[in-house]
Amino acid sequence: MDKKIINLGIFGFGVVGQGLYEVLNKTKGINARIKKICIKDPDKPRTIDMSYFTTERNEILEDPTIDVVVELINDTEAAYEIVTTAMKNGKAVVSASKRMIAENLKSLYELQQKQRTPFLYEAACCASIPVIRNLEEYYDNDLLNAVEGICNGSTNYILTKITEDNIGFQTALQEAQDKGFAETDPTYDIEGIDPKFKLCILLLHAFGTFVKPEEILNIGISRLNDFDISYARQHNKKIKLLAKCRKQNGGVVAYVLPHLIGEKHLLGDVDNEYNGVLVESSFAENQFFVGKGAGGTATGSAVLSDISALTYNYHYEYKKFAQANHLALTHDIQLKVYLRYKKQGQINLADLYTISEKYESANNHYIVGTINLKKLKEAEWLKNKEVNLFVLE
Repeated sequence: MDKKIINLGIFGFGVVGQGLYEVLNKTKGINARIKKICIKDPDKPRTIDMSYFTTERNEILEDPTIDVVVELINDTEAAYEIVTTAMKNGKAVVSASKRMIAENLKSLYELQQKQRTPFLYEAACCASIPVIRNLEEYYDNDLLNAVEGICNGSTNYILTKITEDNIGFQTALQEAQDKGFAETDPTYDIEGIDPKFKLCILLLHAFGTFVKPEEILNIGISRLNDFDISYARQHNKKIKLLAKCRKQNGGVVAYVLPHLIGEKHLLGDVDNEYNGVLVESSFAENQFFVGKGAGGTATGSAVLSDISALTYNYHYEYKKFAQANHLALTHDIQLKVYLRYKKQGQINLADLYTISEKYESANNHYIVGTINLKKLKEAEWLKNKEVNLFVLE
């Protein structure tokens, strides 16, 4: 199919918006040009000509000459309104807003089917790694077993600095913020909420399963202490925050939890702001993708890839969902875990299926054992910030 020239209307000119501008202007052969950029603050100094900018969203949404709306803002409600209005107006949309997409995925899917307008969001999952496109096109059969990965560059950068460079959590977090990898409010990153949003999106493209974010258990890295780090080093393990989904007993399990992984694990060498994704299929076994998971140009390159795909009239077909043998979310899986707590009584030991190791000291206690994911998700004691967890592999 012949390529077409497309006019872009962009919402937001932060780290990703500026990254997109940079990569678009350095890339030859993509028939796309920026016509207008909608911003919130007209007085903020900008790095490009002010003639690009407007504060009126309808200058983009109601402009019949703008073919593609690119949504790159932090306001979830406003992002949803922009995206849905654009599609209703017959415009293709590219977005990087993982929270907005995850929380509204079913309605956004239905709107695409009704309006017959493309909605692409590769940049919402793993920045520079083309995981959605691969799940849609290469793994479009029902032989996919699992998808797992490091899906948050901010936390991976922090963990690398803590464990490899021996610097403190707050110092590592500040470095991540200074480099533009972490937000000013880093809660979604360090609590494992950001990769949970991404996992919701991956579940649809991997298994045809619509899942709401609140249905998935997430624990981040904010509870990490020196005792945990020492335990990992003594056992020659690396600490990684992993998002996982896997076929299990006729359904699919999904969770975001800190893991201790061995030196031979493919994700063990994915450090700093990089992301890594492992895809397991019945016949091809494991395939491994790695790339930058944070930063303006890395994420901007994924946005640009979607824009390029639109010049060929590309759209998601949601093949796994269309196959009709949808997998329901289940929590029926046993996990081997390390649980560290500060004092007796903070964990209900009866919740564990087995206990293979137990340690007590004046300031830290831990146990190693197995627990059902459903039991773990329902455990009130897991909400205690003095309790930390690693999944052991």
